[in-house]
Amino acid sequence: MTSQRSIGASPTGKTLVESFRDALSRREAKSARRRLTILPQTAVDFSSNDFLSLSTAPAYRNRYLAHVNNTPEFFPFASGGSRLLDGNSAYAEELERFVADFHEAPAALLFNSGYDANIGILSSIPQPGDLILYDELIHASSHEGMRLSRAGRREMFLHSCPVSLREVLKAQIEQDSKVKDGSRNVFVVVESIYSMDGDVAPIKKFLDVVDELLPLGNGYFIVDEAHATGVCGPKGAGVVQALGVQDRIFIRVHTFGKALASHGAMVLCGPETRDYLINYARSLIYTTALGFPFLASIRTAYELLSSGETESLQDRVQKLIGHLHKSLATLQIRQSVMFEVDHFPTSPIFSLRTSQPRELASFCQKAGFVVRAIMPPTIPDGKERVRVCLHAGNTEEEVEGLVETIQSWLDIAPAQRGTKL
Repeated sequence: MTSQRSIGASPTGKTLVESFRDALSRREAKSARRRLTILPQTAVDFSSNDFLSLSTAPAYRNRYLAHVNNTPEFFPFASGGSRLLDGNSAYAEELERFVADFHEAPAALLFNSGYDANIGILSSIPQPGDLILYDELIHASSHEGMRLSRAGRREMFLHSCPVSLREVLKAQIEQDSKVKDGSRNVFVVVESIYSMDGDVAPIKKFLDVVDELLPLGNGYFIVDEAHATGVCGPKGAGVVQALGVQDRIFIRVHTFGKALASHGAMVLCGPETRDYLINYARSLIYTTALGFPFLASIRTAYELLSSGETESLQDRVQKLIGHLHKSLATLQIRQSVMFEVDHFPTSPIFSLRTSQPRELASFCQKAGFVVRAIMPPTIPDGKERVRVCLHAGNTEEEVEGLVETIQSWLDIAPAQRGTKL
């Protein structure tokens, strides 16, 4: 006879909820437990991805409200279903054309998020037996898409390293005659700006490697521009267009929940690829489409980009980047304290490497500056850091206040903290 206590218990004798508690306790012990938090309204934001500060910009708010208020009363705000059923609209399709034109792409397809876009692409585009080569620091959504993929092999290359890409690709060519003769597709998956380190990928050098080793044209690039959208390139069009190689990239992903203060993502591709995704990308097919308020917010952001109204915000971010970069260089760091600044010159993302990122982040937060400690499993062990993001709405005084706070923490760190990273 089954006892009440054993109902729901696993073979170990623990209930499912007890297993949850144990897993959370293990994460707590490793200082890796995640929690939802709410930013204090008085805090200075050095954490969010709202790089252009559009979410609080009057120009954005006023234009968005005009879109919403000028909508005919009969126009539904909710989408009503997936795009393949009742969720599509002429407004959504016109938005796709507008965004495609802005990014100089043949076509575009709207997804509910960058996560959904990357899963949809990588789970459906590679054909059975194909090869995926990916940068070791690509986003979790790309890993999830690859996990669901029908590709025959997935091989990692060292972060932003053309030499490593060459070595990995050459090894695959030697092992697989179909890669060499062009009958097997090879997908190279990278980001243009990486969210944690803030560095820019050497896309042109990657293209040179693939051109040399795959002269028959079976190499295809998939570039995630999530953290470049609105911030880099002409009118915020991204790194790929800044380099002028948009015709060389098979798929680009631009997301709207960061610098564009919106929601969703757009896949830029050819018309055949767009039609293929509509038929095979499950993260598009089996989800409710974005409603009108979200479409209007995307339209608002892209109207500001295309009109050039955000270029002053891009310039403002770059000025602040230079100011923070120079200010951090003046920090006085004792030899007994592990502290390093990793930063790509034009990136709004700074990485402060320290052996005690949680303590540094907490110290800054108590001083009114919101920064975040980034810990495993989000990043690999040994790569802990405090992530600092700049925004057009930040001031020089706020930047200087943050640096002064970091200096104060460094001054007391040796007496209270370990020094090994």
